[in-house]
Formats: sequence, C-alpha cells, structure tokens
Amino acid sequence: MSKVYTTQELIQILADERRACLFGQRLSLTAKASSNPLIDKYIRSDGLQNFTAYQDFKAAVHRYQREHNVSGIVWRQLTLKSKTLRYPEVDAQLIALLSDLKTLKAFKASTLAFWYEITVEMDLYLSVNNGKDHRLTTLADVDKIVQRTEWTSICKWENSNFLEIILQLGWGQPAEAAYKREWSVSGSEYIHAVNPGNHPLR
Repeated sequence: MSKVYTTQELIQILADERRACLFGQRLSLTAKASSNPLIDKYIRSDGLQNFTAYQDFKAAVHRYQREHNVSGIVWRQLTLKSKTLRYPEVDAQLIALLSDLKTLKAFKASTLAFWYEITVEMDLYLSVNNGKDHRLTTLADVDKIVQRTEWTSICKWENSNFLEIILQLGWGQPAEAAYKREWSVSGSEYIHAVNPGNHPLR
C-alpha cells in the first residue's frame, strides 16, 4: 500500500515547488498571457509560465487532498493579555475538506469569545476597499457580520508600543475567501482592533 502524505508533508512539498518555480526551475510551456500580441509583448512569458506551473501543481495537490482525505488544517496558538487560544486554520496553500469546515465551524464560538475578551476598550475598524482602507466600526456592526459568519481566524501584529488584532470572519472555502471572486459562496470580512488613538497598519 502506498504511503499517504500528511498535511505537513504537503505544505513542505508545496513550499519546495513554489521555490523551484520562483527560481525558474519549473515552467508551464502552454501558458499564454493572452491572444493579443500587443498585450503579450509587455508581459514576461517566463514569469507567467512559472506562476502557471505552480498553480497547476497546487491544483494537483488539492486533488490529492480530496482523493486521500488529507486535511488542510494546521493548529495555531495565540497568546495575548495573559490569555491563550489554540485554534484551527486552513493553510494558505491547501484547501479545506468538508470535515475541515466542520472543525472550523466548531471553533467559531471559542475564537469569538477570546476576541471579545481581549479587545475590550480597543478601537475597531472594518477593512474596506479590498483591504486598502479601514473604516471605524462598532461592536454592534461586528455582531451583524458575525451572524452570517461560518468560521473565524485571528492573528496579531505587535511591537513594543503597538498592537493590532485582526479577526477574519469568513464563510465558504477559506482558500477562496480572501479573493472575493465568488462573494456569495466564499468570502470574509476583516475586523482590526487597535488601542485607542491608533490606526490599523495591515
């Protein structure tokens, strides 16, 4: 019986392949920028071929995940204000299986409880304009978004005098959620919590 790769092994395989593509060691010779010669002369074909080669390889890994039931979840731990949260997150290069989506949904309540507790008295901003801008928002507005949210993810940016806590409120496939291509099927909103008087950096 052939060995089935683990989640961590697939992450490493994809990292190695991505590196190979970036260094020009992999090309998709069938990749074309467009059928318009005026546009094509401004686009480097080797860069497009590298990118396409990696996307093709990643799609093959996603098929492998489905066929062999290999989870896309990695476990993270976040400690803030003397409180620790352990939570699941789908690796950015992998997809979520149906069982992964169930796991993410099961952790929604605990992640939100942690977030509400550590962001008391912080200013809240909603990411707008594809993350280029931030609009001051209220807890009531966040609660409305939470109602249509299936899963959550959380991260922080911190240095000696600045703290930003980013809460992702998502639905559908996490791999697609950030790109807003099929907003009704997969998507997410980002809430940035910062100390009063500060503004989000991310």
